[in-house]
Amino acid sequence: MIEIHGDVADGFEPVKDLYERNMRTLAERQTQLCIYHRGKKVVDLWSSAEAHPGFSPDSLVNVFSSGKSLEAIAIATLVGKGLLKYDARVADYWPEFAANGKETLTIAELMRHEAGLVAFDCSIPPEDLLPENIKANKIGKVIELHRQKFRGAGGSTREYHALTRGWIVNEVFRRVDPKGRTIGEFLQEDISGPLGIDVNIGLREDQLNQVVRVSPLPLGFQFAQGFKPKLSGRKIELNILQTSVMLLRLLPNLLKATGRGAPPPFVGMNKISFFNHPAVAMGETPSANANCSARGLAKLAAVLSLGGSYEGNEYLSEAACDALHDKHDKKDMGFGTTTFTQGGVAHFDEVSPRSSKRERSFNGGREGFYGWMGLGGSVFQWHPEHEIGFGYVPTSLNILDLFNERAKTYQAEVLKCVAAL
Repeated sequence: MIEIHGDVADGFEPVKDLYERNMRTLAERQTQLCIYHRGKKVVDLWSSAEAHPGFSPDSLVNVFSSGKSLEAIAIATLVGKGLLKYDARVADYWPEFAANGKETLTIAELMRHEAGLVAFDCSIPPEDLLPENIKANKIGKVIELHRQKFRGAGGSTREYHALTRGWIVNEVFRRVDPKGRTIGEFLQEDISGPLGIDVNIGLREDQLNQVVRVSPLPLGFQFAQGFKPKLSGRKIELNILQTSVMLLRLLPNLLKATGRGAPPPFVGMNKISFFNHPAVAMGETPSANANCSARGLAKLAAVLSLGGSYEGNEYLSEAACDALHDKHDKKDMGFGTTTFTQGGVAHFDEVSPRSSKRERSFNGGREGFYGWMGLGGSVFQWHPEHEIGFGYVPTSLNILDLFNERAKTYQAEVLKCVAAL
């Protein structure tokens, strides 16, 4: 008895059909899907497969790495104002960062996951990530003393900074921002507040009751479901062969990962559900702990798809938006080849018969989009050519779905709908 709420604009009915089918067949708990086209909301759907009277389109859910694009937006605003340059060194704005051989690292390299700081050698207490403690340099001090570490000789310098990029970027941002704000504070004052959207990095105590917990699907369940054919009601996107091939291809790079053996990122963290803890939600981990709604993400994505302005108001200057999307650079990232701009957002390239299977899995269905995605399912992306803003937020995390296939099916469907208009 799953109820599908919301509606779609004329011409986008296939997206709703797919959404209803996925909610009834896949292992979903709660999801939100919101899409803008040419500045207009054309898809606004939400549903709960379990009894959850508090779930609504305005519920907040941790979107994990989808928050990386929020920190990229924050840095871009400084670039647009002439306060920061992507080709400048991090140490130009933060002299203490240069310690222990980090003096040559540029802002662009940091944003492209090429900082050599994939994991810290200590766990961070969650309370150190509250804005007042960030400003007291609790995290900055850890970063200043750290040394870089890269993969073996001949390997790409690009390696996924799952949590640390956001902590480092926040330190750069607060040092350059004229008001000395953290990224979370900037986001509320300059973006989320004026746009009227639920997009947050670091929650206030009075926002905690809006949060719906995330929970990963058990790995045993995911593997067992992978043996079922899709026509027999498989509850995950990938079959066992697809999952196994993907994991086997990743294994050599995982064995070379510079973060192997590092302590947990947070003090006391022993599993993904640790992110549900209020103390974590109230701190600022921009790369892995943004609490948002799909409506909020899609509206912000719409702003980016339109060049930084919306309904006559400028949120990113033209210069900031251009710089954010400029200078594409393609490199191996450990789990595949990725194209990142100097501003730190991925561009999903066109695929061809010559593309590798991994490139087709990563890009196929979302070609032309910019942005990123989050652990287990969320997607926050935009398509400037077709002026699409896309936000998808699930509470059920499919950890083995590394490229967020279920959200990609919606992206592929909306591209078809736009092409048919």
